[in-house]
Amino acid sequence: MKLNLIAAVLSISLVACASTEDTSQTSSTSLKSPATVLSPTAKTGDVTNNNEVITLKKITLEKIMSDPDWFGRAPESWYWGDDSNTIFYKQKQLGNPLRDLWVKNLGSDSQAQQVSFSELHKVADSNAKSNNDGSLEIYSFEGNVFVKNVATKSVKQITYTSANESDALFLTNGKIAYRIDNVFYAHDLVTGQVIELANLQMAEKPKGIEAPTSYLAKEQHKLINYIVLQQRNGELKEQQKDSLTAQNTTVTQTKYYFGKDNQVSHASLSPAGDKLFVSITEAKSSRDDSDIMPNYVTKDGVIAAEKVRARVANNRQYKEELFFIDLKAGKKVALNYESLPNFDTDVLAAVKKENYAREGKTYKSSKMARNIHLLQMWFPVKWNDDGSQVALMLEAWDNKTRWLATVDFEKEALVNQHKLQDDAWVNWSFNEFDWVGNDVLYYLSEESGYSHLYYKTLNNGKTKQLTSGKFEVSDVTLTKDQKRFIFKANIKHPGIHEIYQVDLANNVTALTDLGGQNSYALSPDESSLLIEHSSLTMPPELYVQSLTSNASATQITHTVSDEFKALPWVAPSIVAIPSSKQKEPIYSRVYLPKNYDQTTEKNRAVMFTHGAGYLQNSHLGWSGYFREFMFHSMLVQQGYVVIDMDYRASAGYGRDWRTSIYRHMGKVEVEDMRDGVNWIVENANVDAKRVGTYGGSYGGFLTLMSMFTDPTLFESGSAIRLVSDWAYYNHGYTSNILNTPEDDAIAYERSSPIYFAEGLSKPLLINAPMVDDNVFFEDTVRLVQRLIELEKQDFETAIYPVEPHGFVQPSSWLNEYRRIYKLFENTL
Repeated sequence: MKLNLIAAVLSISLVACASTEDTSQTSSTSLKSPATVLSPTAKTGDVTNNNEVITLKKITLEKIMSDPDWFGRAPESWYWGDDSNTIFYKQKQLGNPLRDLWVKNLGSDSQAQQVSFSELHKVADSNAKSNNDGSLEIYSFEGNVFVKNVATKSVKQITYTSANESDALFLTNGKIAYRIDNVFYAHDLVTGQVIELANLQMAEKPKGIEAPTSYLAKEQHKLINYIVLQQRNGELKEQQKDSLTAQNTTVTQTKYYFGKDNQVSHASLSPAGDKLFVSITEAKSSRDDSDIMPNYVTKDGVIAAEKVRARVANNRQYKEELFFIDLKAGKKVALNYESLPNFDTDVLAAVKKENYAREGKTYKSSKMARNIHLLQMWFPVKWNDDGSQVALMLEAWDNKTRWLATVDFEKEALVNQHKLQDDAWVNWSFNEFDWVGNDVLYYLSEESGYSHLYYKTLNNGKTKQLTSGKFEVSDVTLTKDQKRFIFKANIKHPGIHEIYQVDLANNVTALTDLGGQNSYALSPDESSLLIEHSSLTMPPELYVQSLTSNASATQITHTVSDEFKALPWVAPSIVAIPSSKQKEPIYSRVYLPKNYDQTTEKNRAVMFTHGAGYLQNSHLGWSGYFREFMFHSMLVQQGYVVIDMDYRASAGYGRDWRTSIYRHMGKVEVEDMRDGVNWIVENANVDAKRVGTYGGSYGGFLTLMSMFTDPTLFESGSAIRLVSDWAYYNHGYTSNILNTPEDDAIAYERSSPIYFAEGLSKPLLINAPMVDDNVFFEDTVRLVQRLIELEKQDFETAIYPVEPHGFVQPSSWLNEYRRIYKLFENTL
């Protein structure tokens, strides 16, 4: 692969300067003092070039835990206007959660203007679909369908109903189509005629008038003339109705029956308007009646039993049945999965054998059709340009196999185009795919160990890998000439995501060189990129960059407050900490106080552990944990060293890093945490006996696992919105990593902190929201009871009665972090 870009960063450490967003290289044992927004080395008492004495402001909990509106309201949901010269974005209102839509004209120096309510329908086309020549686009707004003339910007409202019209598209014959619930319509823009294409009925097909079959019914027809007359009249009416339908083309006959107690999972109409793909599943909830959460603080003063998600221990099984409907022939065809390779493989045989053996039993493996369904993603069904072919992204419920398949309409069968097998689990991300014209598919796959782009020609079955290397490709856009792909990737450093393009000859070219984190949208005329860019110490702003050579990006939004910019935030070093367990380093954010290596007394330190597990936080962009970033700057200002690690299981480092926790969560991550503590002890003048830890969600889980299973590692810790028993968490996330408790109890028991609670020997603070519908309060309740029964004394629990998983009220944030800060001040 040819790389026309800046050489990849190979150094052990990469430090970002907040004021310039540049990066520089240092060694892992030669750290720099922290950079701040004001100056990389500024401190109180210094004198500027203008002979002004610098007084750095004190960072306080009261400020950083207040409503985040104070530091800025970043642009959200941004997109290009049709003319490639206007930008639209949403922005939160000051002091409340409402959002407004704003428009910025790139051709003038004027400020962005708020789009009025009366004009919203004209610009709500961020997900519009175009006709064949691109002159018109169609979209839905507030449940109605609109068509826009791109050249004149005139907008015509097609429907004006209280129904919800959705999935609007142009058909290849020039008509438009849309959907209301499970009914699909074609609409002729010239004549105004609306034609019902298909009406999907979740019921049994009516049987009509039937001849008697039971003994009693037959005797009744023999003996009672009235019954015979009623039978005859019913048959005549039915015959007449059938004749009318057959002989009169104005009568619709578009109902298709899929059986009672079912529901439509997906339905997608061909652009040719002649076929409809449908997947159905059972119409039953995944949750049990016992899946509730008490809400104690309600508007009427009565305790509410809120319905919440199911637990993975419920062992829900899920599958979908696939069909296509030939709308011209009025024919419904069922598709089976038997043509997919490994559709009936017992992929959990080894896991079940191990669990059976623990119980003194013998497991016998056998082939059985697996539960298969469309991948749970935004658009798992894609039609090609002329509507002659459809591609589907399918997955097994056991999370081990993903298939990219097409449909052979003549043979009425699925055709496998690509199979991705992962003995751990197939990633929920990196599943993008689409058509290139009518006979080529592109898709992302982790089969090489990293997410890369592949190009398959269906006529000859040949597949070509377009990108390769130790980086991850995502957010793919195909250009209009269908010869280039634009994408986001972390090629030059795992923590820097830039925008690139690749052609069909595997030539990769860097389109941006901004550093930090970058997301993009290609302009409609493909001349420019709209970029959301952030750095370590600056929240996201929007930039525009021309795709002409040597063009630079221009900032077009300025939403960060002067008050925020004036505070002495610390830009952490991004350090590749050597691992004692494997060859790949552990990328980490390290925050250092002034003169950290010149103090006679060794430093105190705090390790923050990010949540989600599969998330990247040691990157060079603005962190979603912005409160924690500010808290860390406050700690550094008071002399603490802070470390924040992308432990194994984190995102951004490839498939093997992601799946290293398969069947044993909390083991390799704690090993990495110990490597991190050892590193700051050796390189940042830290006292090994004065290190604390905290984290929320998955970070709360790892706080528990580290303090329970490696009790000498930290002097104290705070577990926030913690997971104590994975059997109580959801199916989608947990079954990927640990399978299900029914199949793999071993994995759950060695991965759940509640089984290791006897190991607690240091002060533990538990912070628990009570209306958390993600990680239930029950996890905290059960763990506390376990600690009580184990006669543990050195733990405290703080509850937050009105907070969900992600706290909302500033008072709760402040109370929580006052407790965490107090814990560290008292124990470190």
